[in-house]
Amino acid sequence: MSFWGYLFSMSLEQLALHPTSAPTQKKTLAGAPPDEASALELIEWAYQRYGEGLVLSSSFGADSAVMIHLVATVARKIPVVMIDTGYLFPETYRFADELQKRFDLNLIVYGPKMSTARQEALYGQLWEQGDEGVRRYLESNKVEPMRRALSELGTTAWMAGVRATQTEHRRQMPKVGIVDGRVKVHPILDWRSEDIENYLKLHDLPRHPLYAEGYKSIGDVHSTLPVVDGQDERAGRLLGAKKECGLHLSEAENTSWSASNL
Repeated sequence: MSFWGYLFSMSLEQLALHPTSAPTQKKTLAGAPPDEASALELIEWAYQRYGEGLVLSSSFGADSAVMIHLVATVARKIPVVMIDTGYLFPETYRFADELQKRFDLNLIVYGPKMSTARQEALYGQLWEQGDEGVRRYLESNKVEPMRRALSELGTTAWMAGVRATQTEHRRQMPKVGIVDGRVKVHPILDWRSEDIENYLKLHDLPRHPLYAEGYKSIGDVHSTLPVVDGQDERAGRLLGAKKECGLHLSEAENTSWSASNL
């Protein structure tokens, strides 16, 4: 039996979970493809194993066309979840629309339960209110909508285009693991900036329109700045000392006091 046939034949019980030594509440998944597997092989494995339970999340940020194209190649119709905080750049909405039309994406948009106008009227601009304000903002506008999306879509496996070079936290992530009871797959975790650049050129894929203006990592209007050559690409992300918005943290990490510094 081939390696892939062996994986697909395994029962859920055989896909035993083994905790890692890192205190991040993440677990690696026994029986997952080896780290040497290509991004496409990881996506194909996840699609064949989890089918309708598989989703991709996308920020439609600087390099998001890479993961969109990879997924469209082997798993075109899976849900693509976009979290609309209510404060995205106009260019982000247009970029998402461009990619949705080009790849015929099954795009599903989730946002906060409370409108941003009401939030500001009742609580002010939370992101300007210190660590606790930032934590509350990220929870209500990013983390809770993503959690709701995963639940309502019946998600059993979640793919994301995070890369190890982006933050210290992501450097500790496995390519395939378990977070809060769901399989989490990071197909391009080990890709370097050169790999991204080469893939974009090879497949004639667009970058986010603001990339040309120095925005190398793009989040909300109120907390994203352009960076200069030589700076870390996430240096312009102002929420969280370690540049994590909360989406890729476990529930335990998001609710701990130290999570606001991630």
